[in-house]
Amino acid sequence: MIDPEQLQGRWVHSHEEDTEDEIVYRAESSGYDFPRSRGREALELNPDGSYSGVVPGPTDKPEATGGGGWTVEGDTLVLPDRTLEVTGVEEGVLRVKRPR
Repeated sequence: MIDPEQLQGRWVHSHEEDTEDEIVYRAESSGYDFPRSRGREALELNPDGSYSGVVPGPTDKPEATGGGGWTVEGDTLVLPDRTLEVTGVEEGVLRVKRPR
């Protein structure tokens, strides 16, 4: 079971670390030095339960997505536009199961 407090904050997709089975996000506050990229998805999970995000747009500029709220049900992060099965969250790294 995931503690919602562990998920609060801004999470940036670290696609270089993805595997066949998992998608990896890094906490923006972790100080991780991301390699250069044409754009990265980010999830903003606020303590008040609100959610927003960004994805790379067609010109590589970030575009806002989502909006709404987020909750945790067991090991599942429920967002307005999808659910993510959390496989691990520790030391500024969030791992979720890759959807099939």
